[in-house]
Amino acid sequence: MRIVVLVSGRGSNFQAIVDNVAAKNLSVTCTQMITDNPNAYAIHRAHNAGIPVTVIDYHAFPSRKEYEVDLLLALDELQPDLIVLAGYMRIIGKEIVLAYKERIINIHPSLLPSFPGLHAQAQALAHGVKVAGCTVHFVDEEMDAGPIILQRCVRVCDDDTVEVLEERILAEEHIALSHAIQLFCDGKLKICDRRVFIL
Repeated sequence: MRIVVLVSGRGSNFQAIVDNVAAKNLSVTCTQMITDNPNAYAIHRAHNAGIPVTVIDYHAFPSRKEYEVDLLLALDELQPDLIVLAGYMRIIGKEIVLAYKERIINIHPSLLPSFPGLHAQAQALAHGVKVAGCTVHFVDEEMDAGPIILQRCVRVCDDDTVEVLEERILAEEHIALSHAIQLFCDGKLKICDRRVFIL
């Protein structure tokens, strides 16, 4: 299976994928990393791993629509079996969602449907929840609302700061995302009535 990973920042989830491939825990080929941010630290990680990088600077385009035209062209050239959003901070537009229907997955730092969007960890602390976590889901046309593949939980401690909770959730993200990718590549995921069944 050929995957393309989209990243906007540090790329720790991208690194977890790379490490799992190297350890033969994940049987995929990462053909490209695409980033919307020319200053993303993830670029350094990709170069170290020998994975080609495509930079499509979001701010170099006059509109989101024009940015997404270039992004779709780049994806079509690569012909991935699966697109993985790993800390990619842009909403995927309708054209890309339709072109790669049920072939785009995202990792989100909350137990969806709770706390979609930005700052999920801060939202969790503000609401006083006792359990937080992460979700891997298929991407559809609504933000953080696609069919859920799997989730992993973490306990929220009374003295947690946003930064501490972020790191605890991130450790679970590294496990969850690679697990979901392998399930997809093994053909073990089936979507029915917006629910994901693991075969």
